[in-house]
Amino acid sequence: MEIITRRQRMSMVTRKLRREEAKTIGLVPTMGALHDGHLSLVREARRMCEVVIVSIFVNPTQFGPNEDYEKYPRDLTKDTTLLADYNVDYIFAPSVEEIYPKGFSTYVTVEGLSNQLEGAARPGHFRGVATVLTILFNIIRPDFAFFGQKDAQQTIVVKRLVRDLAFDTEIVVLPTVRETSGLALSSRNAYLNEEERRAAAVLYRALTRAEQAYINGERSARKLIEIVGAEVATEPRVRLDYVSVNDAETLEKLDKLEDQTALLSLAAYVGSTRLIDNVVLHPARQRVRSMAES
Repeated sequence: MEIITRRQRMSMVTRKLRREEAKTIGLVPTMGALHDGHLSLVREARRMCEVVIVSIFVNPTQFGPNEDYEKYPRDLTKDTTLLADYNVDYIFAPSVEEIYPKGFSTYVTVEGLSNQLEGAARPGHFRGVATVLTILFNIIRPDFAFFGQKDAQQTIVVKRLVRDLAFDTEIVVLPTVRETSGLALSSRNAYLNEEERRAAAVLYRALTRAEQAYINGERSARKLIEIVGAEVATEPRVRLDYVSVNDAETLEKLDKLEDQTALLSLAAYVGSTRLIDNVVLHPARQRVRSMAES
């Protein structure tokens, strides 16, 4: 496993892999502080690709002025040790100056998808995400890039970015990895104390309660949102930021769910830590249940 810190070196390596060795390249973009959710992406990349690259870069442009960029957990030695067990070929761990050289002034915005949900709560966040991924995709030119469903809006934005800018990269989205309590794995979970971690389990419990109502036939977005809110309200340490029901491709806000796949998502503060989670509501699942009962 080689650790690369210079973009020119990373480009040279991947160019040789593509042109001279015709290798299939998989990229797992991360901000470090790796956990089992990241490692599930690495395992799938290893299964699908001949060469696996993990990028580790805490991207300043996706953090707002009052967010946690400076205190975001960073431990490259620990992350490297974890990845050594997964047969990763390269770690790309550039400095901020390598990604955004002096005078940098070009940014990428995926319009429409970027100003809702997390985009509304964190203005400029997805401009930072789209910009850094455009840079990484241009440096590495991966055949596949791997993301987790926990960051559902990010995956929707990235898929549109790849489509619109004609990147020759396939986006692979894998299921959210959770603790036994249901809490979605996140690097920000490190900020939670034990009481807060236990309290945070209410988020997935609330989502699954609404999902069950959907499976049972509930189609009112308002009622599904109310179910989530009522369950979260049972935990005093948790404060909802938003709950929303949106089309899972366009992020159009929905009032009534018909035959489209929908995204039920939320953001909440557990103590001072802001967490996100979601479930996808598939109409096919309701149809299967109805057929089984008929």
